[in-house]
Amino acid sequence: MNGSRLSVASLNALVIAVGLTACGSTPTADPTAGWSPNRLYSEATDERNAGAYEKAIALYEKLEGRAAGTPLAQQAQLDKAYAQYKSGEQAQALATLNRFMRLHPASPALDYALYIKGLVTFNDNLGLFGSLARQDLSERDQKAAKESFEAFRELVTRFPDSRYTPDARSRMVYIVNSLAQYEVHVARYYFQRGAHVAAISRAQQALTDYPQAPALEEALFILTQSYDAMGMTQLRDDTRRVLETNFPQSEYLTRGFKSSDEPWWKLW
Repeated sequence: MNGSRLSVASLNALVIAVGLTACGSTPTADPTAGWSPNRLYSEATDERNAGAYEKAIALYEKLEGRAAGTPLAQQAQLDKAYAQYKSGEQAQALATLNRFMRLHPASPALDYALYIKGLVTFNDNLGLFGSLARQDLSERDQKAAKESFEAFRELVTRFPDSRYTPDARSRMVYIVNSLAQYEVHVARYYFQRGAHVAAISRAQQALTDYPQAPALEEALFILTQSYDAMGMTQLRDDTRRVLETNFPQSEYLTRGFKSSDEPWWKLW
């Protein structure tokens, strides 16, 4: 009899335990379930402005689903991309922007989408850690810089009166100078290692592709020195005249390569 009572008691305890476990596993209700689309957008924007980008992204995604097909959902997509960019999620930001441009090719906010796309790859190319290590932007992989340039170029070509166009143009100039400096950096690398033919090739590449960039002063100097090292005196003298004509105050003519520790570029 006692055994029977113990069994019943144990069974009751088991039932209670199971009930508590079931209660504990009940999914937490979504606190935004009753929010209007406008409130969702407002809350997401507040989180983004406060720097809580992960929270903002989650709210923008909810809004995209609840307000699908509306202008507010389109705005949420763009704002989500910006939050992803600010949180360092470059790949996700680009995916969001590409999807937006594919789905909404006639959107009045397309200029903004292109601008953000340019910023994403522009900052990815620059990189905080590169600056901390005092690494010249021109010494890094230029793929991101070229992608950024293409996004900004599409913006200024298609939307010349956009509010984002002046800044995009400035960044394009910066990128062009960076790409030219990259070619010159490689040319200098080859020259200092005695690979004069390769140095000439890269210096000429900079002159051809980026005729207005500041780095061309050094490109001409590298050409002069490389021709001299190879005994090509006529080409050396011709190139030196071009250098003297275009950069009459050039320090390269008096002291050679610069040895300053300061990088040529600055953080944007």
